[in-house]
Amino acid sequence: MPRESYQELLESLREDVLYMSELVLDRLRLGLSAVEQKDDDLAMQVIEGDDEINQLYLDLEQDCIDLLALQQPVASDLRFIAASFKIITDLERIGDLATNLGEYSLDAERDVYPEVDIQEIATVVLEMIENAMDAYDREDPDLCYRISETDDEVDDRCEAASEAVVRDLIEREIDADSSDAEIEQLMADVSRLLLTIRDIERVGDHAVNIAARTLYMVENDDALIY
Repeated sequence: MPRESYQELLESLREDVLYMSELVLDRLRLGLSAVEQKDDDLAMQVIEGDDEINQLYLDLEQDCIDLLALQQPVASDLRFIAASFKIITDLERIGDLATNLGEYSLDAERDVYPEVDIQEIATVVLEMIENAMDAYDREDPDLCYRISETDDEVDDRCEAASEAVVRDLIEREIDADSSDAEIEQLMADVSRLLLTIRDIERVGDHAVNIAARTLYMVENDDALIY
């Protein structure tokens, strides 16, 4: 295959990975909106849209395999294809986490602890993904390190949010007049909120993974891979 066509295939892969990230981000935003609004229609859009993300992942996985098997890339091209392969895996898993949010929204009965601002934390995490994909697109190693630093802040905020939920449950929500049904429902809603916080934190972890693979792709530096 002529070198020009080979480079076109590599550029096409980059564009397709970026497209997948846009699709995943859209699903994640819908999932977060579904949680915030307890909107069943939005939740179903996210859940039903997961098949599209999964199929796109499989298609891009095959593209990466074909490039590795048929073109025998070396050096920077090899790192680019390998990084792209790993990044689409992280994007697919973010899509799964968005689906989780849609399912939590369908099951939730009421707002629990509105003082825990899930959306504020999620806004930071969404920006992390956007920055991670921007770093991949522009091959920006400095941005990769900034994403990793932001993740420490997200971890701290998620831990504080989870502790606030558990503390309030212990101190205020259950009293002698609470029925078994009320307690059971409260525990279910609290569990879903804790799972929501956990999943948002995991999205941030995937953003760091994307940044780590990008850094390796650009500078052959595995400092962020763990």
